[in-house]
Amino acid sequence: MNILIIPDSFKGSLSAIQVSEAISDGIKKILPDSVLKKIPFSDGGEGAIDFLNYIGDGESENIFTENSIGTKIQAPIYWIKKNKIAWIELSQASGLSALDDNDKNPMMTSTFGTGILINHALNKGCEKIYVGLGGSSTHDLGSGIFMALGGELLNKDYLPISRGGQGLSDCEKIIFNNLNYTIQNCEIILAADVNNKLLGVNGAAKIYSRQKGANHKTIQELENGSKKFAKLIEKTTGRNILKLHGGGAAGGTAAGLYGLINAKINSGFDILSNLFNLESYIANADLIISGEGHLDHQSCFDKLIGKVGLLAKKNEKPLICIAGKVSLNSKQYKNIGITRAWPTKPANYTLKKAMEEAYDLVSISAEKAIKSYIN
Repeated sequence: MNILIIPDSFKGSLSAIQVSEAISDGIKKILPDSVLKKIPFSDGGEGAIDFLNYIGDGESENIFTENSIGTKIQAPIYWIKKNKIAWIELSQASGLSALDDNDKNPMMTSTFGTGILINHALNKGCEKIYVGLGGSSTHDLGSGIFMALGGELLNKDYLPISRGGQGLSDCEKIIFNNLNYTIQNCEIILAADVNNKLLGVNGAAKIYSRQKGANHKTIQELENGSKKFAKLIEKTTGRNILKLHGGGAAGGTAAGLYGLINAKINSGFDILSNLFNLESYIANADLIISGEGHLDHQSCFDKLIGKVGLLAKKNEKPLICIAGKVSLNSKQYKNIGITRAWPTKPANYTLKKAMEEAYDLVSISAEKAIKSYIN
């Protein structure tokens, strides 16, 4: 049997590479002679650079920058073509998984550090930059990136606004005079991992900011600030950012950078899929096994598992999902192309224990899933 293993990472516990190895270990216990193809994929967010390093012939360069709360760090740029085509993963400098719980607050966290990486690539003469948007700890509509590139965002007193979501409602003026001029010679492509719009019940603040540390009050403040900043962008540039599918990615970074620097928004999965010709591997597989940390309503918004599901349906291939937790019912997950979903977390396990033993639990679930499938 030809089995394609194509998981996402399990945030906070396993990389996509580790998940693919764990699934492989489980399968081999039941089907030792099966032909396994492991593609530890990414939907454009966390894990994209790991994936590119795994399958590509480019190289990584570590850059001094800062994380979303201003701590000095190093983060990589992946050069698909040296000094010409770069992949920058927002989660590397502005990601959620690197923060302690006490530091998670989208009113304060900023994408400024990711902007430093983009600025570095621009100064190298880069002609195309892909920015993977998943896994952010931020909700600043890319304002931090814009400021790191030299753009100015001023309040009513003509002073710079505060970094983070808190500054959005204070912004009264956008100034482009000192923006890195080389950006006009570079195509910026935003690799979105969701298709949510910026505002509303399925928007960035109401769907994603709670996991970044927001409470009910700050969610509404982020929503209001985003609405005001969106109106200012349209007034300044003529670009309406409210109707963009995927505009809510990375706390509105997709919408904001479209409005501020005319960046293009594409599906991160589609970008990587096309670079790698993923569909050919799906078409040649007898069975596909994917996985992610939590199979829930977010999985339906263009997450990796949903995109793999669409390709599996198109090519009439069975798809098994191994997930830390399964919150969709069978009808819901079958609608996105999943044949069967298997949770890894035992009912009597705490989340902490399940994350600590994630590798073994994924392997055990893969073993059970294969045993059930062949029987």
